[in-house]
Amino acid sequence: MNSALLTPVPPTASTPDPSPTTDLTDGIVDAGESFWTWFTGWPLRITIIVVVGVVVLVLLRRLVSHVTERIATGVPRATEKGWKAGFRRSTFVNDALVIANPLASARRAQRARTVGSVLNSTANIVVGVMILLMILTEVGFRVGPLLASAGVAGIALGFGAQSLVKDFISGIFILVEDQYGVGDVVDLGSGAEGVIEEVQLRTTQVRSIDGTLWWVRNGEILRAGNRTQQWSRALAEVRVPVDADIDVVRAALGRAADAVAIDPELADQLLEPPSVRGVDAVTDFSMTFTLHAQVNPGTQWDVSRALLRAAQAQLRRARVLRADAVGSTED
Repeated sequence: MNSALLTPVPPTASTPDPSPTTDLTDGIVDAGESFWTWFTGWPLRITIIVVVGVVVLVLLRRLVSHVTERIATGVPRATEKGWKAGFRRSTFVNDALVIANPLASARRAQRARTVGSVLNSTANIVVGVMILLMILTEVGFRVGPLLASAGVAGIALGFGAQSLVKDFISGIFILVEDQYGVGDVVDLGSGAEGVIEEVQLRTTQVRSIDGTLWWVRNGEILRAGNRTQQWSRALAEVRVPVDADIDVVRAALGRAADAVAIDPELADQLLEPPSVRGVDAVTDFSMTFTLHAQVNPGTQWDVSRALLRAAQAQLRRARVLRADAVGSTED
């Protein structure tokens, strides 16, 4: 018998079948690596651009809002030390200024907040456009032709809306330069005279003495006469017969000016004692004298009426005017 047939054959090692769990793990790892490789490209750069842009925009808006609100409220910084603190107004002084001139404080707040709103809108547009252009560049979009097209469109839009742009720019300068504000009595030309009710970037609202509300485009205002800014002058024109004694008239008007100067209801409104300017006009039948006084803004009409009443009373007392020739002061 052949001995080779009796030699036992060693068992062969069997290859185990791949486990489904191992295939799933390898697939997840490969997918993660592929996603990370893809994400570290333009998606990561776009994410960084968006995050940095939003952070910059938030910081700009907070800075603008903080500065404009400080200007609007007039609140000093409590952290200022050293030599800066010497130039800072105390809270008591700021409160006194607000109480003494609340209208000026309201106008300052309006100007500051309006300019702050414009700056915030500008920051939104500028930062937003920069983020959009950088994102388009990252995804492979050609920004050059887009900018050229936007430039042409901007020029066409500028020609079509140049009056609107002019109104907005004029409104910004009106607010920044404090040409007038809410509560001022102004003359904006073309019959628009009255009290300012609202100042916007595009238009100004003026309420005339007869109740008409005028809407005036800021770009169409060529001149603005403000009658209630810083100080005003009260004028009172008095006409007397042409044959009256000038010295007697001047003496009577001087007593009228003195009476108004010591009036307790008007003393706080006067910045200088009223005075008589003299003869300003002579006609065939009358002579015109003018009384004037420098007063607080917006009070010139009250002082003028008081001067006219006092002048009429003194001229009657001096028999320059006859009682039957002049109407009652209460008319």
